[in-house]
Amino acid sequence: MSLENQIDTRTALRAARITELKRFAARFMRNPLGVLGLIIVLLLLFTAAFAPFLATHDPYLPTLSARLSAPNAEFWFGADELGRDIYSRLIYGSRLTLLIVGLVIVTSAPIGLVIGAVSGTAGGWVDAVFMRITDVFLSIPKLLLALAFVAALGPGIVNAALAITLTAWPPYARLARAEALVIRNSDFVNAVRLAGASEARIVFLHIIPMCLSSVIVRMTFDMAGIILTAAGLGFIGLGAQPPLPEWGAMISTGRKFIFDQWWVATIPGAAIFVVSLGFNLLGDALRDLLDPHLRQRN
Repeated sequence: MSLENQIDTRTALRAARITELKRFAARFMRNPLGVLGLIIVLLLLFTAAFAPFLATHDPYLPTLSARLSAPNAEFWFGADELGRDIYSRLIYGSRLTLLIVGLVIVTSAPIGLVIGAVSGTAGGWVDAVFMRITDVFLSIPKLLLALAFVAALGPGIVNAALAITLTAWPPYARLARAEALVIRNSDFVNAVRLAGASEARIVFLHIIPMCLSSVIVRMTFDMAGIILTAAGLGFIGLGAQPPLPEWGAMISTGRKFIFDQWWVATIPGAAIFVVSLGFNLLGDALRDLLDPHLRQRN
């Protein structure tokens, strides 16, 4: 193939990708709930990135004279039991939330994806062993399993993220295995195998990439669950430790004042609810767009 033909081919492929992205964006914009979820997630990312500029107070600095102040012009969301600004602590808490979500996703999704793809492609005793291990993890409630791990590892953000990771990978393994069982006998994979490709190359360069769309949708849904689990660990004192402004820990300290100073616990709870809702709405919209069965039905 001449150089001119190669350039034309690359240009055509690039144009096709741009056109497909525009179509995807247009379909996504027709889903108002999905757009709302995307806006919430983008606001969370913006808040975490520019926390020092958005916060009005030092999130760690107590002001005892303002202890348990109601929302006012100085403390927009009120003050907690030590006189710290709840609004500023929420802003900085978004960083901790994204840190935990990021640590869990970048570890649990690849682990589950590799285990599921290898299991579905290899079959036989490899599939049986991997899936029985997966079934053991799936049979125990996530929060209970996370509690056991974090109790053994000790409290803290990293240990909480590691504990959640150890409970979050099995669904990805199941999903990747289901995809691999369908893909491994396709004409495309058989052609690659006949061309001399090793099984490892088939798994990592052909089967795993074809599982990514389903995994991305699952990741978006799981982010809400990760936030809730992290908040639960923080609520009982096994997650982020004081004085870190973690939303679950803020609810825990504010529950003693729920009847008289409702804002101390209610506002962090509302933040968890809104962010979890945003990830769920975004995941639902992505599922409608990326799932081929739903796309054909629509």
